[in-house]
Amino acid sequence: MEVFLTIAVCLSLAMAAAWGVQRVTGLSGWIDTVWSLAVGSGGIAAVLIADGDFWRRMTVLALIGAWAARLACHIGARTRGGQEDPRYARLIQEWGETAAWRLFLFLQIQALAAFILVLAVHMAATNDAPFARAVDVVAILIAVVALVGETIADRQLAQFRRTPAAKTETCEIGLWRYSRHPNYFFEWLFWCAWPLLSLSSSVSTFASLLAPALMYWLLVHVSGIPPLEDHMLRTRGDKFRILQRRVNAFFPGPRRNGELP
Repeated sequence: MEVFLTIAVCLSLAMAAAWGVQRVTGLSGWIDTVWSLAVGSGGIAAVLIADGDFWRRMTVLALIGAWAARLACHIGARTRGGQEDPRYARLIQEWGETAAWRLFLFLQIQALAAFILVLAVHMAATNDAPFARAVDVVAILIAVVALVGETIADRQLAQFRRTPAAKTETCEIGLWRYSRHPNYFFEWLFWCAWPLLSLSSSVSTFASLLAPALMYWLLVHVSGIPPLEDHMLRTRGDKFRILQRRVNAFFPGPRRNGELP
């Protein structure tokens, strides 16, 4: 219990540090960079303190380490280029003079979300079921597909942003033809692997469902799609409304006729 309390405190301190970096640099992208590293570090710590099959723990360690390294490097590189995150920019603008303390509180909530994800990683590492079962193989495949899919989606968007059309048009290349937010979809899919890796007769199996449920709620209803689409509607107008009509928001699917009436 003391170890988990230590992890929780470290996550809180990490997000406090992210708040400080944002206040100094004015770039909110460092927040998600720090958050990714915090979840990854917390997950690795949770694996190292776990008892159980060596290869199960090493597999869990590799998956959470790869996720954290990829996401932190991607967001860090984008932020280092001076690109501000429109979601945070909008929140800070709306909060006005209270932005500093409200952002701090918001990031502490993110620390709590990070702790829930770290618990899912720990549950997978401590699963006493034999490794590797068929369900473990499925979980690993889901996680790998999610990491590869998110990497491809991020690269396709970065490629689009380097074109002149990015200033006025919407991205509809590659995976972005079938989902308005394929990067978010694959991020959620990655966390769907953890309940499968935790699957046993223990109550931890059900508790680990909190990870994909939380990630879906955050991405689809809170800090992911809603503020980003609000930004796109303000900057792209009818072009984005047409995209909304012909492309699914989250789950990839067939394109539809999207003409406005």
